[in-house]
Amino acid sequence: MARVRDETQAKGEIEATTAVDRYVGSRIRLRRTLLGMTQTVLGQAVGLTFQQIQKYEKGANRVSASRLWQFGAALDVPVSFFFDGLADQGHLPDVILEPDLCTPGEPDPMARRETLELVRAYYRIEDRGLRRRLLDLIRAVAAADAPADAFLAASDA
Repeated sequence: MARVRDETQAKGEIEATTAVDRYVGSRIRLRRTLLGMTQTVLGQAVGLTFQQIQKYEKGANRVSASRLWQFGAALDVPVSFFFDGLADQGHLPDVILEPDLCTPGEPDPMARRETLELVRAYYRIEDRGLRRRLLDLIRAVAAADAPADAFLAASDA
């Protein structure tokens, strides 16, 4: 009887999703959103319902290798795209963040709709020079705003 329980627990552990599954799902969502593709359209491209796409994107369901291959083809990225930014094997944090973008406990800004809309709008600007000047402007505004943030944080303490 104990053997059956151990097999059931092992099976449950194998089926449980991990931080990697959630990360892969977030990368699927990121690419889909950057392309302006709905969950329904992606689902049709890979033979799934939008509800199934939703579960993959949330990391509730683990993505198989063959399904990942289909997602790569439908989203026009190599399979490696879904793992870009992961920590080294064995050193995976509970929350996977880009170190320069946010701190632990804060949501990843790359997963926010506002960020994705900004990136899409930016790349719709055809004039490369204009895009570059806009980027320089945003950097200047962010740099000018940073000291104000530090001052406000110090005065709140």
